[in-house]
Amino acid sequence: MPEFRCQKCGASFALPEHVIQRYPGWTPRECRACRNGGNGSKQHGQRRVEEDLPVAQVLERYHGGPQDGVFTDGSAHPNPGQGGWGAVYVVGGEVVDQAYGSEPDTTNNRMELTALLRGFDLVPVGTPATVYSDSNLCVRTINEWAPKWAANGWRRKGGPIANLDLVQAVHRKAQQRPELRLRWIRAHDGSRWNEYADALSTAYRRRVL
Repeated sequence: MPEFRCQKCGASFALPEHVIQRYPGWTPRECRACRNGGNGSKQHGQRRVEEDLPVAQVLERYHGGPQDGVFTDGSAHPNPGQGGWGAVYVVGGEVVDQAYGSEPDTTNNRMELTALLRGFDLVPVGTPATVYSDSNLCVRTINEWAPKWAANGWRRKGGPIANLDLVQAVHRKAQQRPELRLRWIRAHDGSRWNEYADALSTAYRRRVL
């Protein structure tokens, strides 16, 4: 089921695929709780939401989650609007390499896909690793739907493929790097390196990384 990030409270939420296919290119901005008058507090249900911490504070505060792999994240505030992406490659709980950047006019999904594209390149060719993204939509797009769209000449029954340029680029990279596995990780659930990637993706909004 496609997953999105609420632009009001920061929580992840999902919508059925048939709803998304009904409105090609549409990205929902708010979760149901916020649409119904939620207050966007730091606790949304039982999930932590984006705190916009610099990486040093992330490392002090969070210690859970996987300690190996590539962790990626992307966001835009507002959506669409200025956005950023980040990716970090970690082995044994130590940073091996990282990359981050921003764009003045973009969307959260484009930044998530850009983070994946850059994250794949952090791992030396031939080195097995897991690449994590907290965007279930992007993970399913690359793992499940892109191969079918590619086989169908990059067409789908539901209409145009959103962010086709980036979807094709990430799909091509994934095909070239079979030693890398793309997996979903829950957003803002205490995973140290997912939070770190989030901090990289929002670095453009701060004076310090």
